[in-house]
Amino acid sequence: MNIAVAFDHRGVHNREHLLAQLRHAGHEVLDFGTDATKPCDYPDYAIPASLAVVQGRAQRAILIDGSGIGMAIVANKIPGIRAATCHDELTAEISRRYNDANVLCLAADLLGEELIRRIVKAWLLADFEQGRHTRRIEKITALEHRIFSDVEKAMREAAKLVPGATDP
Repeated sequence: MNIAVAFDHRGVHNREHLLAQLRHAGHEVLDFGTDATKPCDYPDYAIPASLAVVQGRAQRAILIDGSGIGMAIVANKIPGIRAATCHDELTAEISRRYNDANVLCLAADLLGEELIRRIVKAWLLADFEQGRHTRRIEKITALEHRIFSDVEKAMREAAKLVPGATDP
């Protein structure tokens, strides 16, 4: 599976461990940064990683910032993204099984390296259950299409906010 990843300055200390975990599991990684501890703006990293998912260059994305909340807010502004901030294996699994989350957001300040590893593993192994949950996802998609009558235009406009947003 192709997985986009992005980190802000608070999440970057988890970068190497996450990249190693994903590659060891056989995944291709699109790394949208940052690789520095200098303070930066999380939208600059969450936007291109999320766009990679909706453009089909990645099947899922993992975003890590201080709280896991900021990147989730940004990612969920992109039509087609269903980002979930998860704090344990159960919420990660449920986000996939019931909500078909395609972006996992994690809190570097709250979660240790081992817990992040377990959350990522649970999230990647969980499948969408479909059934009654499909109907709910379809309603979310219909809402996105009503709000963003031109979804392609909305994605182009989002990409303009971040220079190089389409380049991993």
